[in-house]
Amino acid sequence: MTLGRKWLLTVVALASWPDSASSQVDALSRTPSRFASLEGVRVHYKSLGTGRTAVVLVHCWACDMHVWQEQVGALDGRVRALALDLPGHGRSDKPSRAYSMAFFAQAVNAVFESAGVDRAVLVGHSMGVPVVREFSRLFPGKILAIVAIDGWLVSPGLDSAAVERQVRLFEGPDLARSFEQMIAPMFPKPEQAGVRRQVTQTAQATPQHVVQAAFRGMMDPAIWRDDPLKVPALVVMAKGPNWPANYRARVLRLGADVRYEELEGVHHFLMLERPDLFNALLLEFLKSLGVMSG
Repeated sequence: MTLGRKWLLTVVALASWPDSASSQVDALSRTPSRFASLEGVRVHYKSLGTGRTAVVLVHCWACDMHVWQEQVGALDGRVRALALDLPGHGRSDKPSRAYSMAFFAQAVNAVFESAGVDRAVLVGHSMGVPVVREFSRLFPGKILAIVAIDGWLVSPGLDSAAVERQVRLFEGPDLARSFEQMIAPMFPKPEQAGVRRQVTQTAQATPQHVVQAAFRGMMDPAIWRDDPLKVPALVVMAKGPNWPANYRARVLRLGADVRYEELEGVHHFLMLERPDLFNALLLEFLKSLGVMSG
């Protein structure tokens, strides 16, 4: 793990805190559901805590808010937290339509308005990263900072033919098997069988029209502009061969206040694999922004 000296000392201290989500009552499950509305589409979310400043958790492609089950408990009582199901996912409505990153960003804003939140730190995983990036462009006055987890902040460089080849992997009757084959290597350890099954079943339950449309939206060349980040950002990546050698340098060029961290021995769902390490990084970042109490 590549960490500066100050961050390393703080992370070690925070990782030893006893009140991680896995040692508490499941804060996400015991929190009542709420619904925002966007263009007649209901957007499911949950809200913990009070206040007009929040941390908003934006999940990945073909998943739902439960990928944050290990973070919600760590945030509960320290900062207001919102977790949502993007349209097409989880308990949100799933109409047949285009699922662009702008539409997802507008859904996040609908949750802001429903929950009475003015400004927030947006935390995105995988597809959630371009959603958060698009939100920062559409609603710049509402974003305090970005946390990007193992997702693209700059162009992945796929042409339209490559995108369509990927989409075809998730069409026809083999959708469930495709997800199983894709997700299994992300949770290689026997003790991860439960969470691997949970993530796989969530992805398999996502309607095929949403899976394909959201993938196309995520890879739309129009959203991949290397415009500067105007807010602080924490980027947390799984160290490995899945990212170009120059990815770190490209991300750091986006802004002067970008912190880039790599975790070793983890995979794409690093916040589920090593919540102790990830939560320590997240809490310290929130503390540095002055948005966390306790």
